[in-house]
Amino acid sequence: MLSRVANSLYWMSRYIERAESIARLVDVNLQMLLDFRNLDDATLNAHWMPIVQSSGDEELFRKLYPKTTGQTVTDFMVFNPANPNSIYSSIGQARENARMVRDQIAVELWEEINRIYLFLNSPRAKKEWRESPSDFFHTIRNASLLLQGLTDATIVRNEGWFFIQVGRYLERADKTSRILDVRHASLPPRGAPDAPSQTDALGWSAVLRSCSAWDAYKALYGAEVQPALVAEFLLLTDDFPRSVRFSVRHLNTVLRRISGVHEGRFSNEAEKLAGRLLAELQFSTADDIFEVGLHNYIDILQGKLNAIGEALFQAYIFQPFQTPDENELRQQEEQQQQQTGPAADLS
Repeated sequence: MLSRVANSLYWMSRYIERAESIARLVDVNLQMLLDFRNLDDATLNAHWMPIVQSSGDEELFRKLYPKTTGQTVTDFMVFNPANPNSIYSSIGQARENARMVRDQIAVELWEEINRIYLFLNSPRAKKEWRESPSDFFHTIRNASLLLQGLTDATIVRNEGWFFIQVGRYLERADKTSRILDVRHASLPPRGAPDAPSQTDALGWSAVLRSCSAWDAYKALYGAEVQPALVAEFLLLTDDFPRSVRFSVRHLNTVLRRISGVHEGRFSNEAEKLAGRLLAELQFSTADDIFEVGLHNYIDILQGKLNAIGEALFQAYIFQPFQTPDENELRQQEEQQQQQTGPAADLS
């Protein structure tokens, strides 16, 4: 497979996953405001700024907007084309990458990407956003899930499929950790967290809903929300599809499907780093997380995920241009002389 094709499939998948994650995060936090009272400027800033910070775009946001409000944050995260991580930009980039590999994806997948792209660029999107933000985000989430379902149902299980899966699970692990990091300010820097207040419990339940994990969490732990259990569930659970451990396990498997290397071995840096991270998650506990502090743990985790992405590109995308050395050139010249010698004698 051409490296440019692998690159486009990888980013198409990542951007689709990113748009869905942002839609769920902003939607849940808008709904959460309905449960708050006495919403002054300080409260609103404390509510919305962690969402911007979790995306790593705080500096850009402050350049574009003088004040942190629900309107400015949602505009930045949803419609602003200057924000490379907004829903608008993510869908646009997903479509552009899909266009570049049009011959590698099914017609149905291309049509659905176009449909959601045209929706975001139409007056109908802004109208739906003004009248019912919840319905707007429902449209984005459904489109993303439909795109993932079409991908699963229509793409041949070849190298292209594996790069799509790499993009999906790397992005999912990153976004789950970032969503969880939104609530780190309510915890002590190190050590086990105290019992949460009613307001904090509401915030931690919003984290679960932002990851579509509320029902799964209740089935395992009950309705009582404890920060340590939320962190353990979203980071270390092996059988929840949006947990970091689940995502890294699948990422590790798919990377080895690309190269053909068996479990327990590695052929490049990306496989080594993914296998090492999976082992760390498999043998970690919630106590280990809070011993270093949730925010510090997530910072380290995101650095490791970024390192896997960079190593992946070094291994498969940024292939160096190989030039023959002097010995190879000399050997080629000698071979050409040997081949032309008999012909010269015959003449």
